[in-house]
Amino acid sequence: MSLSYNSAMRGILFTDQYQLTMAQLYFRHGLHEMEVQFDHFYRRNPDYDQHQAGYCINAGLEWFLDWMQQAHFRDSDLDYLRGHRNAQGNRLFADDFLDYLRHHGNFDGLSIRAIPEGRVVHPNTPLTIVRGPMAMAQIVETPLLNKLNYSTLVATKASRLVEASRGGTILEFGLRRAQGEGANDGTRAALIGGAHFSSNVGVSHVLGLPPKGTHAHSMVQLMMALGEGEIGAFRAYAELYPDDCLLLVDTVDTLQSGVPNAIKVFEELRRKGHRPAGIRLDSGDQAYLSIQAAKMLDEAGFDECAIVLSSDLDELVIWQIITQIQHEAPRYGVDADKLIKRLVYGVGTRLITSWGEPALGGVYKLVAVKKGDDWSSAIKISESPSKTPTPGAKQAWRIYDQRQKATADLLTLEDEVIDLDAPLVLRHPSDHTKQRTLQPSQISRIEPLHAEIVRQGQLVYDLPSLEELRRRRFTDVEALDPGVRRLVNPHIYHVSLSEALWGLKQELIAEARRSNINSES
Repeated sequence: MSLSYNSAMRGILFTDQYQLTMAQLYFRHGLHEMEVQFDHFYRRNPDYDQHQAGYCINAGLEWFLDWMQQAHFRDSDLDYLRGHRNAQGNRLFADDFLDYLRHHGNFDGLSIRAIPEGRVVHPNTPLTIVRGPMAMAQIVETPLLNKLNYSTLVATKASRLVEASRGGTILEFGLRRAQGEGANDGTRAALIGGAHFSSNVGVSHVLGLPPKGTHAHSMVQLMMALGEGEIGAFRAYAELYPDDCLLLVDTVDTLQSGVPNAIKVFEELRRKGHRPAGIRLDSGDQAYLSIQAAKMLDEAGFDECAIVLSSDLDELVIWQIITQIQHEAPRYGVDADKLIKRLVYGVGTRLITSWGEPALGGVYKLVAVKKGDDWSSAIKISESPSKTPTPGAKQAWRIYDQRQKATADLLTLEDEVIDLDAPLVLRHPSDHTKQRTLQPSQISRIEPLHAEIVRQGQLVYDLPSLEELRRRRFTDVEALDPGVRRLVNPHIYHVSLSEALWGLKQELIAEARRSNINSES
């Protein structure tokens, strides 16, 4: 029996097989309704080989919530699962389990606390906290990681592009190079991360932004093949779009043909009362070509025209282009600062794919189990101490120093009260030799990071607009120390544990090791 595309590939079956087999195991042992807590976090910031991120931008939550509120087991899903067979040819999923999914296979029992979208986040801080019945909390793992990890990765890349551009305009051009429909999540994430506009028409419409684009090389090629020439192509485009005329000038020869022909068409538009938008450079030495194009445009009286750069841009390339312009522009009588302000960057492949670091590596770990009326912490020990998750129900706080700069994130026990009048000891999550003490005089404020998003399946959080998310990103990035914002070899931002949480973690590690030794003997 075949399932529809939407229900099979976009519905609740958008998960991994082992999530379903684990859910049946919990059901068989009567553990499926046990209240548990999972933490979603990532262990390290993206490393793009030649350059590294010192922070991430949280993204993807709203569209994940949209999916979660719609997803449930339909009859067609259950019929499909009923046909699964094990290695012996017997049914994999029993009728009583499938009947449970029919009546309870939704996320109405889950509660979520999370760091809101648009905020700066750091490794080992829980970004998303899920509480609820074990079976459904397990099944939601895969879609949560899929939708939140990728969006956070792209939002981070976009934020770095904005930083590198020194306030320039960033256009997201990645739809044609993205991994399938993930392009939609990536476009939204890029806009949260600071990109100003996108070429993606559908997502731009949903988010209330005008899509952006220029024209194709093929249009110029066609007109040339028909004997109209490059200038004929430019005139055809200008005639149809006189108030949005942005011409792609590198089909033939950028400086000998493209820019001069664009200027001729711009002069024609100006005589008709229109203001041309600018030109686009898609190849060559874009710093040098920008300088020469700006000189030609300025001399013709088009000093306000934008110069759009595209073709394999990323934050390091943008940084290099700006540096080259600063050095070379004065030599040609071009104001470097003015030129840099008029540059627009169309970033495609290297933004939508997070070129150099294609996966965030976020994880989803069980940290607490409710026994009766009390919560008990759960621990998973790794061979690498840095990969041992911090157990238990927790709160996350951001500590600001006297400069109003974020100086550390602190994880505490959920019911722990921070004494602002006493020295605050910050413990390294895995290295017992490293700790830091902040005196009250060194702290300007401490801010809670998590917000209640979903309570028993019901949304209890006012989802912010895109503009609010962008302002939040800007404010958080501005609060980072300049060393953390560096594009290359950034300073490490500290995420620490309180003394009480550190003590609980060490106690559970020791207890787990003792228990394992005793069980083996």
